[in-house]
Amino acid sequence: MAEVRAEMVANVWQVLVAQGDTVAEGDTLVILESMKMEIPVIVEDDGVIAELKVVEGDVIQEGDLIAVIE
Repeated sequence: MAEVRAEMVANVWQVLVAQGDTVAEGDTLVILESMKMEIPVIVEDDGVIAELKVVEGDVIQEGDLIAVIE
């Protein structure tokens, strides 16, 4: 099981996966927006999205849980 956490304070601009989706290393989970820059959050392990903790428009803080991959 892997937890994907935010590396910075940002807005969730786009959510590209849903709970139950299969993902592979290198896939983009969400795109964050911070200071007019788009920052993709990339999957580091193959697996299935067990939990998705954000929706578009959320404001997240550094360390916040974005998703759990099993």
